[in-house]
Amino acid sequence: MNKTELIDHIAQHADISKAAAGRALEAVIGGVRATLKKGGTVTLVGFGTFAVGKRTARTGRNPRTGDAIKIKAAKVPKFRPGKALKDALN
Repeated sequence: MNKTELIDHIAQHADISKAAAGRALEAVIGGVRATLKKGGTVTLVGFGTFAVGKRTARTGRNPRTGDAIKIKAAKVPKFRPGKALKDALN
């Protein structure tokens, strides 16, 4: 499912227009993004938790030349599924 299909699904099941569903989805994504940018977590009970993880700096290899390169430390988004989501899949 892509973003357009998700907006169609939201519009149909919430009985709202596609434009309103698109704005609602953007608002949710924006809220999650803003919270993660501040270093917080977003927990949707029954669905899962979005959090920020840290990746340490490390040395990698350029696959083309084989030279060692330095890879900077980075913050990465993580998602941990909730129990209800796991149970729905099994």
